[in-house]
Amino acid sequence: MPAGTLYRGREGMWSWVAHRVTGVLIFFFLFVHVLDTALVRVSPEAYDNVVATYKTPIVNVMEYGLVAAILFHALNGLRVIAVDFWAKGPKYQKQMLWTVVGVWVVLMAGAFYPVLQHTLRTLFGS
Repeated sequence: MPAGTLYRGREGMWSWVAHRVTGVLIFFFLFVHVLDTALVRVSPEAYDNVVATYKTPIVNVMEYGLVAAILFHALNGLRVIAVDFWAKGPKYQKQMLWTVVGVWVVLMAGAFYPVLQHTLRTLFGS
């Protein structure tokens, strides 16, 4: 560890980085969503073309990534609240992070087919 730095490179730091990255990704999704929805007022045909591109397998995989980002950000946010407002939160922050990761993996596994159903049928048939 470099002298004079707070970086520790452990679970807390990586959850901090993941929380910031997922927050930025969610922000950019919301920004694009507002822009594409605004297209309906400018040109309904352009809006229809944009929405048609959203029905491709690549965008469907990106939607799964969006679900992953939102879910991790929400679960980790609850963990951050617990660390900040629960007296024993800092003591158990590592265990809470691994609980968040475990719940996130289980929920993402459960969301795999419902979210990617269209892509899986397109690529592999019914």
